[in-house]
Amino acid sequence: MADPTVETVRRVDAYLTDTLVGRDASLDAVIAAQHEAGMPAIEVAPVSGKMLHLLTRISGARRVLEIGTLGGYSTIWLARALPEGGRVVSIEAEPANAEVARRNVENAGVTDRVEVRVGRGTDVLPTLQGGAPFDLVFIDADKESNTTYLDWAARLGRPGTVVVLDNIGRNGEVADPDATDSKVQGTRRGLAMLGEDPRFDATALQTLDRKGWDGIAVAIVVAAGPRA
Repeated sequence: MADPTVETVRRVDAYLTDTLVGRDASLDAVIAAQHEAGMPAIEVAPVSGKMLHLLTRISGARRVLEIGTLGGYSTIWLARALPEGGRVVSIEAEPANAEVARRNVENAGVTDRVEVRVGRGTDVLPTLQGGAPFDLVFIDADKESNTTYLDWAARLGRPGTVVVLDNIGRNGEVADPDATDSKVQGTRRGLAMLGEDPRFDATALQTLDRKGWDGIAVAIVVAAGPRA
């Protein structure tokens, strides 16, 4: 088996994207708007956006929580998967990013299904208590707070809620217990929580796509609520 190179990885990603995802003018416009606003190109790859879309449909989700909006790229993928009356609540810490995301969501025609709330996740998440549980939670924000976000996913979810944790590969550094990068350490703590906390049952996969070497964890909530 040949070892992957940057060239072959990008070629395979382009092939899969062209074959299974295709081009979408609204989503291309999101990327352009993010670039124009000077936002980092850290949105999910198209194949990952399609996976989020399919997971939402497979799970029958009606209420989706997204932690980390950026420019709304993944938000739109999630919103398009919802049935009539479904809703995405997306949390974005940066007000400027949230404004770009709102415009992108409007241009994509899914404003009626999306609410972007501005603030740090640790501040906004407690305000969501008391509402209907979320059916799917996508976590793609600061990695240092992964355990906090996972805890809230269980608190705001229900048995059967799907939880997706992005960027768990960290270019292979996640396997290094001596890594000093705070993002790597936050990722390791999140994965350890998914493996040890009885509220979750989880697995993870490494990914190679146009975004490089990374990965994604997928979990199901088996017992909702705060930590015991």
